[in-house]
Amino acid sequence: PAFKLDNFQRLLGGTKYYANWMLNSLIVAFAVTAWHVVFDTMAGYAFAKRRFPGRDVLFWILLSTLMIPIHVTLIPLYIITRRIGLIDTLGGVILPGTAVVFGIFLMRQYIQTLPSELEEAARVDGASEFRIFWEIILPLCKPAVAALAIFTFVRFWNDFLWPLVVTNDPDMRTVQLGLAMFQGRYGTQWTVLMAGTVTATLPTLAVFLLGQRWFIQSVAQTGVKG
Repeated sequence: PAFKLDNFQRLLGGTKYYANWMLNSLIVAFAVTAWHVVFDTMAGYAFAKRRFPGRDVLFWILLSTLMIPIHVTLIPLYIITRRIGLIDTLGGVILPGTAVVFGIFLMRQYIQTLPSELEEAARVDGASEFRIFWEIILPLCKPAVAALAIFTFVRFWNDFLWPLVVTNDPDMRTVQLGLAMFQGRYGTQWTVLMAGTVTATLPTLAVFLLGQRWFIQSVAQTGVKG
């Protein structure tokens, strides 16, 4: 059979919302990823290298939140989002994603493996804490940052449940939620759905290709000791 692009034309021309769905997903995924790369790396550095009262207790409290299923927090999150007026907004989709603790744990564990002599030498030379973090710690964390960015982007690009709960306007939906609209009660537009699925995988593939060198390096380093 001949190769045709009819289904992609039907996808882009059959609904006026598809471009908005892709744009919404890109905004959500990149915003949450940027937040986690910055905040989780700084928090991981504080928990790994800085000493302050209650550090270990606070870290274990944060870590314990990983055991709480998302379904338990779904209703409270919706109530909070509605009260602050973020229903049917991208802010309402993004905001709960900024409170994930996994990235802090990942960055803390990685930064703990870095030799403390580097930061101690910089501190003796008069470097500030921010300069130590920005010029010494962060460049050494590229593999872990790449892994964190890829995991975070893929997770929130594919997120379905929370956008389903917090959005009602078809124009504000993400691409994963929008693709579900091609499945109806009496039939499914399989060809258009498959075309949409192909286009929806392209951003995640691009992000992985951009960060694969550091990602593979981070995986390789997990088996190296000493």
